[in-house]
Amino acid sequence: MIHLMALRKRVFLPPLIIAFAITVVVVLSSLRPQPPMRSMERPAVLVEVLEATPTDVRFTVDGQGNVMPKRTTNLVAQVSGRVVELSDKFVNGGFFERGEVLLKIDPADYQVALQSAQAQLAQAKATLAEESARAQVAREEWESLQMGEIPALGIREPQVAAAVANVQSAEAGVSRAKRDLERTEIKAPFDGLLQNKGVDLGQYVSMNSQIGTLMGTEVAEIRVPLSDRDLAYLNLPDGETDASNYPLVEVYSNIAGETQRWLGRMVRSEGILDSSSRVIYGVVQIDDPYNQAAQTHPTPLRFGRFAQLSIEGSEASGVFEVPRYALTTTGKLWIVDEERRLQSRDVNILRADDNKLYIDSGLNRGDKVVLTQLANALPSMKVRLPGDPVPKQLEQPTNPNAETEVAAEEEKDADNGE
Repeated sequence: MIHLMALRKRVFLPPLIIAFAITVVVVLSSLRPQPPMRSMERPAVLVEVLEATPTDVRFTVDGQGNVMPKRTTNLVAQVSGRVVELSDKFVNGGFFERGEVLLKIDPADYQVALQSAQAQLAQAKATLAEESARAQVAREEWESLQMGEIPALGIREPQVAAAVANVQSAEAGVSRAKRDLERTEIKAPFDGLLQNKGVDLGQYVSMNSQIGTLMGTEVAEIRVPLSDRDLAYLNLPDGETDASNYPLVEVYSNIAGETQRWLGRMVRSEGILDSSSRVIYGVVQIDDPYNQAAQTHPTPLRFGRFAQLSIEGSEASGVFEVPRYALTTTGKLWIVDEERRLQSRDVNILRADDNKLYIDSGLNRGDKVVLTQLANALPSMKVRLPGDPVPKQLEQPTNPNAETEVAAEEEKDADNGE
């Protein structure tokens, strides 16, 4: 009997323990505050916008080219002889003013030639005077005889004419000798710098031999290739355009790690379309590039330098400037309406450069243009703007006492913290 009762206790004891444990777990679970259930609704996407404002824009056209002198002259000797004098500036890169002597050729032979020409002129004048006197005597004798009309040969008109011609020829010889003597001094025809030195002191030069190359420093030029698209935004000067209205050009180049700038003007176009590149060349002029006349520029602009240009173009009024990245792949813009919803907008792009779009129709003043890149944007999609209040996430507690218990727990934690 006792054995049977012990067996029964062993059989019912484990289920009782399990049932008791389950009961304890259920009771403890019911006493634990339930966390609030949050709604799965996602807040609207935050986007950055630009408020469209019409403005007046002066377009610019970018270009590039090499700086070259407007005038380049090969200096040649017009007489022969030995070089007896050189200017100290007659070196590569030396600067000369207009009329300044570069070198001198031995003038001795040409001085002798001038003296000889002057002597011939004096002799021709003496012969003319003698023939004129004889003609006068012949005229008086003929008139005294009263023999009628005087023949030309009788009053020595041919002899006088020949004497006059000899005087004129002698005068021309003197002028030629003076000119040759003057040409022994080779002078700069304009302000410039010497590019190539072709002769040296003591060297014999013959007529038409090259002695150097002179590059004018009064004006520098840059040939700029312009496409048809560029010409649409440029007011190219013509023969009637006043010089003060020539398009202003900013020239800039990097020198020793720093960007230097110069100002010039586009003065003309070459007027011929290049058949291979399909461009037309405009010509930009920069006055006094080497600062020879005055401190015209902060830094001299040297010939041969490759430079970038920003050319002043035409002006447009009432256009909207929008960053280029705001344009979608379909060529449209996203606009945020008053209800904070996206709307697709077709626009007309007047011009586009590397960073900006210039729009002349399709936008209105005050439109909010979306600048944020949206991967899966759809029309009427809800968005938020900077400054809009963030909607609170909804909470749905399952335990009616959860809010009270949570508040009490927070108050207790606060007291412990103090």
